Amino acid sequence: MALFKGAGVAIVTPFNEKNEVNYEKLGELIEFQIANHTDSIIICGTTGEASTLTEEEHIDCIRFAVEKVNKRVPVIAGTGSNCTATAIYLSKEAERCGADGLLLVTPYYNKATQKGLIEHFTAVAKSVSLPIILYNVPGRTGCNILPQTVAALVKNVDNIVGIKEASGNIAQVADIMCLTDGNIDMYSGNDEMVVPILSLGGIGVISVLSNVVPKETHDMAASYLEGDVDTARRLQLQYLPLINALFCEVNPIPVKTALNLMGFEVGPTRMPLSAMEPHNLERLKNELRKCNITIKD
Repeated sequence: MALFKGAGVAIVTPFNEKNEVNYEKLGELIEFQIANHTDSIIICGTTGEASTLTEEEHIDCIRFAVEKVNKRVPVIAGTGSNCTATAIYLSKEAERCGADGLLLVTPYYNKATQKGLIEHFTAVAKSVSLPIILYNVPGRTGCNILPQTVAALVKNVDNIVGIKEASGNIAQVADIMCLTDGNIDMYSGNDEMVVPILSLGGIGVISVLSNVVPKETHDMAASYLEGDVDTARRLQLQYLPLINALFCEVNPIPVKTALNLMGFEVGPTRMPLSAMEPHNLERLKNELRKCNITIKD
């Protein structure tokens, strides 16, 4: 059984004026998401700025999300690292906190061979009993999980059950589905490719867009899965300009900016990420307005 079907939000981590995690605000964001039919909360992912959280903050965010959600939807914890020992430690802690599943990004910076990826993910998976979704985002990590590697992991490691595919390569998605005979939970990792990936047998999206328009992102995926392809396609195309604006600078700079414009007061991104360039900020404001989203000027 899949961890979830539909739209899971890669939720931001809000910070206060002291640049500390704002747990009260995180709770508000979680409630906003659940009220708007988000199918899963993904905590401490790329959008959650996991790379600049301390290990203590990382674990506290997972624990807080699990307790706040209280089993209303699945909570999936990002616990990947370029250090296998660190990934094992965070994964074990997430399991102790009560997370429903794990999201494991490919090792970054030092990267790995395909053999190394198999050994890395297998070691992490064997350290826990939770179901695991691999996270392939070579544009950020410099490391691509090849379809043959994904197929080997899914076949040989019982609790590796899915993949968040953010390579942007639809042919690679097709190859993964072919080599696994469809026996993998495929999630789009790119908001602009939700419907194309669902058409190849995907079951949902792990979404940045959901931070801003959770109900509409849920509806996009749910419509397709219920057989209403026309509605899913309409929503995909309707929100494409906003999706592009949310990625006009490195994620999560634009999405946190959007949430601040919407009045959520999630604070800044942590360095080395910076404030948006003025021309990109205007572009983002314009797209939010076009989607009838009320913003503060």
